[in-house]
Amino acid sequence: MKKIICACISTLAMTSALAWPDKQVTLVVPFPPGGSSDLIARTVGNKLQEKFGKPFIVENKGGAGGAVGTTVVKKAAADGNTLLVTSLGPLVIGPHLIKSAGYNALKDFDYITVAVQAPNVLAVPASSPFKTLADVVAYQKANPGMLTYASSGIGSSDHLTAELFWQVTKSKGLHVPYKGGGLAMTDLLGEKVQATFMNLNTGLANIKAGKLRALAVTSSKRSPLLPDVPSLEELGIKGVTVNSWQAFAAPKGIPANIKATLHAAIIEALNDPTVKPKLLELGFEIVGNSPKEFTAFQATEFARWKKVIQLGKIEAE
Repeated sequence: MKKIICACISTLAMTSALAWPDKQVTLVVPFPPGGSSDLIARTVGNKLQEKFGKPFIVENKGGAGGAVGTTVVKKAAADGNTLLVTSLGPLVIGPHLIKSAGYNALKDFDYITVAVQAPNVLAVPASSPFKTLADVVAYQKANPGMLTYASSGIGSSDHLTAELFWQVTKSKGLHVPYKGGGLAMTDLLGEKVQATFMNLNTGLANIKAGKLRALAVTSSKRSPLLPDVPSLEELGIKGVTVNSWQAFAAPKGIPANIKATLHAAIIEALNDPTVKPKLLELGFEIVGNSPKEFTAFQATEFARWKKVIQLGKIEAE
């Protein structure tokens, strides 16, 4: 009798999993609307909705550097109906800065895929006296803590890329955090700050318009969108290969077949001929790695940024 009951329960669970999605799926973005994570969630979500015929709704739940929305997903049922679409911040940076984040980034989620990534770019105003990366490093070594770097906030990708750059080059700039990338961009264009390591997709339009000068990209090779801009590695700066990234994750324990179905559908959406070219034009590189690859990558990134934060003695606001 027990075997029959167990078999029935197993069959019901499998039937329920195979029926996914049988209702609305919520894509939680732990930031306000308008950012890269929001863009990826809405772009992919629209394609998933077309494919499965069920609503895929984006909910923006910002706060505490992404910890609020990420915690919401951690507490949700692991049935595939609540997913996290986030940047690297809440998964590999925030846990080292926020003492009570509300989740364990290494244990509380099933990692589906890194959807896209984009390098950062060291940029200065077009009128800046700094023409090359060598100019910047030389100035920083001669004038420690004098060259101002804007960022979208403490612990952001642009902030920590600058910190890593200073650590590797054994030089020092001055971090100027803003409450968002828009404000940082405004003051950079207004020459109130001197430099930034902004995301490529954020700065691309102003670089192409000649309002900003790009000195180097943080990818291992030159970006096809900025073919005349060298990479840091090319210029001899090793260990500052950095990509910002957006990814999909689920509460821990999502059924394996739902995870596989979801992963395949996300990859299909990212490579859709109406989607992929637009993402590439915006400066994103399609990644679409496997859950296993993402899980290993997550652990590596977690350890890497922990070290940078500890060496830089960086604390949350």
